[in-house]
Amino acid sequence: MPQAPAKPLPPVPPAEFRETDIATMSAPALLAIVKDAAAPEFKKAKACVRLGELGAKEAIPVLATLLANDHLNVYARSGLEPMAGPEADDALRAAMPKLKGNPLIGVINSLGKRRDPKAIPALAKLLSGLDQETARAAAAALGSIGGPQAQKDLQSALPKTSGLVKLAVADAILICAERYLADGKRAEALALFASMSAAEIPKPMRLAAMNAIIREETSPTRPR
Repeated sequence: MPQAPAKPLPPVPPAEFRETDIATMSAPALLAIVKDAAAPEFKKAKACVRLGELGAKEAIPVLATLLANDHLNVYARSGLEPMAGPEADDALRAAMPKLKGNPLIGVINSLGKRRDPKAIPALAKLLSGLDQETARAAAAALGSIGGPQAQKDLQSALPKTSGLVKLAVADAILICAERYLADGKRAEALALFASMSAAEIPKPMRLAAMNAIIREETSPTRPR
């Protein structure tokens, strides 16, 4: 009986596209790759991410220099986002005035993920900017950060915006309300949901606010 042909071996990627060594490197070795102008972008990208996994705070200034790089911005942010402490927040905020387009939107997203309250003033200014994608990203970040100041800035911007930006701002206000619930501030959440039930609120968000009120008031775990 003839033997079945052997299965072909999987292709072996070129050396510059292998990340096996990256996973075992120390922070100084990874930093050397990121700083090396001749290093392949693939290795730089993987080194950025790995530095974040290691929590290597000494890498923050180097990662910050890559935030303006269209190709490496996302990997630099992946390195900064998991870093403990305020230094990564400081680096992200400092980069905002120097960026535009997708790199700026990426940094805004990272500040939202890290819930950096010091970013609120800069994000609030972007709500009235000319670039709608940036304004929508700023609204989402403010919603993620949450709290009274983010809520105030979003509510102030809501009547001044239109179209997709208005929808993003309204959605961010609802997220602020959900943040209040998560923090045990039920009264604040319900008051905010009630304000978002007004006739002038975009219909999808108005209905979502009404549903949230019904959900909370009929929940068996609600305070009695």
